[in-house]
Amino acid sequence: MSTSDQQPTGKSTVPVDPGSAATIPENHTPPALANAPLAYENPAFLNSSDGRLIRIVSEYLEPLARFRREQIQDTVVFFGSARFRGREEADHELELLENTGSSQPAPSHEQPATAPDIAAGTASDLQRKRAVAAVEMARYYEDARRLASMLTTWAKSIPSKRHRFVVTSGGGPGIMEAANRGAYEAGGKTIGLNIRIPFEQSPNPYITPNLNFEFHYFFMRKLWFAYLSKALVVFPGGFGTLDEMFEVLTLAQTHKLAKKITVVIYGSEYWKRVFNLDVLVDTGAISPKDIELFQFADTPEAAFELLKKGLTENYLAAENVNRSAASPAESLVDEEPLQGPLVKEFLGHDLPKTSK
Repeated sequence: MSTSDQQPTGKSTVPVDPGSAATIPENHTPPALANAPLAYENPAFLNSSDGRLIRIVSEYLEPLARFRREQIQDTVVFFGSARFRGREEADHELELLENTGSSQPAPSHEQPATAPDIAAGTASDLQRKRAVAAVEMARYYEDARRLASMLTTWAKSIPSKRHRFVVTSGGGPGIMEAANRGAYEAGGKTIGLNIRIPFEQSPNPYITPNLNFEFHYFFMRKLWFAYLSKALVVFPGGFGTLDEMFEVLTLAQTHKLAKKITVVIYGSEYWKRVFNLDVLVDTGAISPKDIELFQFADTPEAAFELLKKGLTENYLAAENVNRSAASPAESLVDEEPLQGPLVKEFLGHDLPKTSK
């Protein structure tokens, strides 16, 4: 029998889909569908390559909202090694961490030698060198702690509706912890801009909880280091410290910062062994005046005076002049409760002006 001669069976069918040979009854109703997730609540999308732009924008807008809510006007950033812990009174011996941001100790053969190891002659050259360096690094921890405390105590005395010159660090251990700790002990707010990296790490406990941030993108973290900072203190450190320091110096050198920034490099003996900027001047790689972009300090007291002088001359003095010259109406507006930094303070002077 040909196809045209077949008798109807009384059961009409429809294909499941145009590309499928399967069929379903004509009046069949498929099961009810659950609501699809909203795009911004869809983890698969947000964590995919297609959602990268959303993640980047989030690492700009979410910190911005928190800084405004916490009334943070500006910061002083502390950079320095994450690999050394401070020397506490009988709490623990000096210990070198495994990597930048890690909470795990380095292997035993990389640790600073102990006094018994040196006496017994079992310490390697590397361990002996690190034993000497560890004592020095522990001193830098205590110096950073003291400097952050001095700066915070002074900043709290500045009349302002917003928090001024808030001590900020990368949020981890070592010098970062020391900076947050000093500010915490002085009773001030303090910021930690942590970075998520492959090995184990956690924010140090001295960060103000509402100002504890964690970033995926290094460049967004660097943006927040630079955006609010009015001064930078660079303690001895490694690749990360060098990267962060020279990035800020390059921005200042090329006039890409719409503000003046005071840069204090702490520990001249250490840093002058790490790099020789005179060679760059002598060869013409940098201008002699580029050396004026930073100043050295070797004690917390000297560093504090440099910071206080720079912040006062570049910001506080000008603000006092502007306040004195303001009209009564403008003074009245200044008395209104502030909501934190304005958008134009973050986007810079190139933001187009509107009539509204």
